[in-house]
Amino acid sequence: MKNEKQLRSRQWFGSNDKMGFVHRSWLRNQGYPDDYFEGRPVIGICNTWSELTPCNGHLRDFAEIVKKGVLEAGGFPLEFPVMSLGETIMRPTTMLFRNLASMDVEESIRANPLDGVVLLTGCDKTTPSTVMGACSVDLPTIVVPGGPMLSGRYRGEPIGSGSFNWIFKEKEKTGGLTGLELREVETCAARSAGHCNTMGTASTMATMVEALGLTLPGASAIPAVDSRKKVMAQLSGRRIVEMVREDLTLSKILTRQAFENAIVVNAAVGGSTNLIIHLLAIAGRIGVDLTLEDFDKIGSKIPLLVNLMPSGGYLMEDFFYAGGLPVVLKELEKKLHGNALTVNGKTIRENNAGAECFDRKIIANVENPVQPEAGIVILKGNLCEEGAVIKPSAATPSLMKHSGRAVVFENMEDYHERIDNPDLDIDENCVIVLKGVGPKGYPGMPEVGNVDLPEKLILKGVRDMVRISDGRMSGTAYGTVVLHVSPESSVGGTLALVQNGDIIELDVENRRLHLHVPDDILQKRKAAWKAPEPMASRGWVRIYLDHVEQAHKGADLDILVGKSGAEVSRDLH
Repeated sequence: MKNEKQLRSRQWFGSNDKMGFVHRSWLRNQGYPDDYFEGRPVIGICNTWSELTPCNGHLRDFAEIVKKGVLEAGGFPLEFPVMSLGETIMRPTTMLFRNLASMDVEESIRANPLDGVVLLTGCDKTTPSTVMGACSVDLPTIVVPGGPMLSGRYRGEPIGSGSFNWIFKEKEKTGGLTGLELREVETCAARSAGHCNTMGTASTMATMVEALGLTLPGASAIPAVDSRKKVMAQLSGRRIVEMVREDLTLSKILTRQAFENAIVVNAAVGGSTNLIIHLLAIAGRIGVDLTLEDFDKIGSKIPLLVNLMPSGGYLMEDFFYAGGLPVVLKELEKKLHGNALTVNGKTIRENNAGAECFDRKIIANVENPVQPEAGIVILKGNLCEEGAVIKPSAATPSLMKHSGRAVVFENMEDYHERIDNPDLDIDENCVIVLKGVGPKGYPGMPEVGNVDLPEKLILKGVRDMVRISDGRMSGTAYGTVVLHVSPESSVGGTLALVQNGDIIELDVENRRLHLHVPDDILQKRKAAWKAPEPMASRGWVRIYLDHVEQAHKGADLDILVGKSGAEVSRDLH
């Protein structure tokens, strides 16, 4: 066990000179007794609570529960706020602010007398941003996912928060639901505290941190309002104190094996394509060599085991009752690195050896999966030299090999202005191409890749088309959507050169995305292309534009890749 001199917080509280007096004295206005400053591990509770982040609205209460656990284990808990990212509220996209929030987390941890950290997360970007920031400091860290909402129900049918968004236009245009009925659905879809109840990005991120070994076993799927989530929070508070004493830092858990496990698990649960961009960024912070190609090589042949929206029919609450992620991890035992270490000091194999499934309609076994192959496919070709991604489990099988005429939208404004024009020259065999929505182009790479289809085609009964962009899509969404095209159009990638009428070939089986335009014509188009003006001249957005990397590298800032550690060499006086 660590002795008092080894605790990082003793650099602040352990001396009897002027600075020791300063550091202790001002904290005493909160009523802390002497023994709190005499060798207790100081645990920072990093809280992404905000009333502007609906998915994280319950985390204020959870912080108090974590504190209880920390105190029981002999630690000194100190809660601190960081920038919170509300996916459903913030404009233009929370992805623009993920790296900023990670900086907030990193600097808050490093600058303060903390020996260990508990990350309270929930909504999509709050999980990767806090983990990224914590990785750059590399202290003992545990994640407490806020949990999904309870299942939505509308007139006896399940309603997935998030997934319904993507059929909203269809329901509205075809007369499936009236205005009053839609208002009722609006209420039913989000009926409790917590994040989206589908296997959208928030649930995918919670699954990711459990698969990486950063949560206590079984933590990710427990609904936000279930009392067992509170128990998990309290036990996490106890465990982080032990982790400090064991010096179990993030870099000891986040090995190459852990990242490979997360890729396999994401495929098996039908997780969001957003995992790619976040996992790449986390790996870049902790110093693990992970590439876009790894997601295809490691995860594309994994069977889909979980029957959840948007790839299936059930919701996260059902998943928890069926046994949750531990069942999936046990089913995947032969495909995982079972000796990967987790925050409770045990391996992922040890943690899940006794997992039991209670409903095979929701969690299938490897021998009889929901789909024989799921995961993420990485496409290459002259339209995406550095890669693009597609999620086969959410796509239409008949469109997985398709050639069609491009219908091009230069940006989102162009799309909104023309997509429902009855004179638009488009049919169901066309390929919708959306430019200007990459990391630099929007800016921030929003979740717009699965754009709605034209009204006239919806009324005709068309439900899916091939769509291609340099943006992302929500983890709650579905469709034959090619995403993360890199290099993006706004930096002069080939996507910028696509014109109406060009033929685009998608061949998922052969990992190919090809623009059928001769090279000499592309060179002429390239010579005539002009880069768009920067979207900002000051502030965070300008910093972001100057330093953000492309999607195939995780869209982190180039100046943030790697870590600076926990050392602070100078005091404040």
